[in-house]
Amino acid sequence: MKRRIERPVDIVAIDDEPLALARLAMLVRDIPGTRLIGSSCDPDVALAFIAERQPDIVLLDIQMPGTNGIELASRLGHVDGYRPFVIFVTAFEQHAIRAFQAQAIDYVLKPVTQARLEQAIARVRFLVHHQRMSAAARDHERRLMELSESAGPNNDPRDSEEIWAMRGSEFVRLRTGEIERAESERDYVHLHNGERAFLLRTTLGALHERLGHDRYVRVRRSAIVRLDRISAVRNRGYGDIRILLHSGAAVQVGRTYLKPLRHRLMGLNPGERFSLLDA
Repeated sequence: MKRRIERPVDIVAIDDEPLALARLAMLVRDIPGTRLIGSSCDPDVALAFIAERQPDIVLLDIQMPGTNGIELASRLGHVDGYRPFVIFVTAFEQHAIRAFQAQAIDYVLKPVTQARLEQAIARVRFLVHHQRMSAAARDHERRLMELSESAGPNNDPRDSEEIWAMRGSEFVRLRTGEIERAESERDYVHLHNGERAFLLRTTLGALHERLGHDRYVRVRRSAIVRLDRISAVRNRGYGDIRILLHSGAAVQVGRTYLKPLRHRLMGLNPGERFSLLDA
């Protein structure tokens, strides 16, 4: 199984002392999975740079001419709804309370050691990972909604076709347009329309052909779902991927079906990656 390559954690350092910035650059360089994308002795210049590049972490001194670190940290929350994680790096202990009131993640005292900086960044790395996963999930849901809206009203004549299926002890007619998912069990297939379950004696493959591969996608060996009924995809970690349907039902996705499912949902080229589904 291919390992997903994580994007490095982007860091900006701000300190009015050039030697302090040089030391931070040296320390960050030796921490795997991080990259220093900018540094500045001027807080106002740094604020504009942060708004443009949107780093994950800001290493911030406190006592600086003009705008001090506490003031700058409070202003970071007003950059177009984006806020990086702040780690204060200072020689003074007495500002700790104000620093954490400014939503700092950590407070590192100078002289900074490699081990202490790594500890602080490791704490933030976990938060960055979950922030990125949440952003990917929101983007995925937005694109699913756009896909659903672009499809427009569904006038597919196949939706008016009917299937005779069992519901309890009765044979009833079920419009194919009502079927949101189907799951096979031995010689039968369970059909679900969001409210009730029906039983049909057939194979899942034959049903998939009848319903249309353009409208239904296989998500594991024993299950197909209708594409326009998918509302979200949830990555619960450790390979546990589930599709959420408009009805509220959750359907497990088989690992070998992730890539074709991703291509169907997102219209990606085979060489492109979508992190939410590449678990």
